[in-house]
Amino acid sequence: MPPSASWLRDTGPERAVLILLPPSESKRTGGSVRARLDLAGLRFPELASARATTAAALVELARSGDADSAAKSLGIPRTLVGELAANAALFESPVMPAIDRYTGVLYDALDAASLPSEARRHLRHTVAVHSAVFGPIGALDRIPDYRMSATSRLPGLRLRQLWTPAVAAALGAVVGPVIDLRSESYVALGPVPDTQQSVFVRVVAEGPDGVTRALNHFNKHTKGMLVRAFALERPRIRSVDAFVRWATSAGLRTEYAGNHEVQLLAP
Repeated sequence: MPPSASWLRDTGPERAVLILLPPSESKRTGGSVRARLDLAGLRFPELASARATTAAALVELARSGDADSAAKSLGIPRTLVGELAANAALFESPVMPAIDRYTGVLYDALDAASLPSEARRHLRHTVAVHSAVFGPIGALDRIPDYRMSATSRLPGLRLRQLWTPAVAAALGAVVGPVIDLRSESYVALGPVPDTQQSVFVRVVAEGPDGVTRALNHFNKHTKGMLVRAFALERPRIRSVDAFVRWATSAGLRTEYAGNHEVQLLAP
C-alpha cells in the first residue's frame, strides 16, 4: 500500500507527468547540418543563462591547448582525448534530438529511433534528459555532440553552485508529478523540491534470500524499458500513485520505499 501523503494526490486534469532521465557518456555523432545549438530554444528557457555559462567554459577548456589537463578536468581517459574536439565545436556542430543523440544501455533499451511518430511526440512533452552542459532539456530538443559529465570540473566554475538552485526552481514550477530516473550525481545538480509532487525511482533486484540490492547495468536497461513502454502506451498520469499503478499494469514490479521514493524491481 502506498504511504498516505499529500504528494500522492491527483489534483486535477491539468496535471501532466514529467519523467526525468540521466544522459549517457556515449553519444551518436552527426546530426542535422542545417541547424545549430539554440540555448534559448531548449525546454526550461529560464536555464538559458546557466547553459551559456557552462557551454562557454566547456568550449574554452577544449580550446585551451592543454589536452591532458582538459581531459583530466572532464574525467576523460587518455585514449579518448580526441573527443575534446566535439566540445571545441559545440556551437558549430550539427544537432539532433537528445533522445537520439544519447546511446548506451538505457537508450539502447529505449530505442527511440524505432518508436512510432505518435510515441515520439508523446516524449516531447513528458520526458526530459538532464545534461551536465545544458541542464534538463526536452527529449526532442536538438543538441550537438559533447563530452562532459556531472562530475566534471570546469576552471573557475562551480557546477553545483551554478546549477542546483536554478534547476530546482525550474523543476519546482512543473505542473504535475515528476518521476525522477536520474542517477544521484545528476540529482545533486538539481534536486526536485520537497514541495513538488515527485518520486525518485531506484532500480533494484531481489536475491534468492528476498533481499533487494541496487543494480548498475540492469538499472539502466530497466529504466529504458520503462520509458519505452510509457511512450508506446501513452498513459494519462497525473499523480505519483497513478504512475505506480500504471507501471504495475505494464508488468513492472514497483514498491513504495517511503515518501518520494519507489523501488522498481528489475525483471
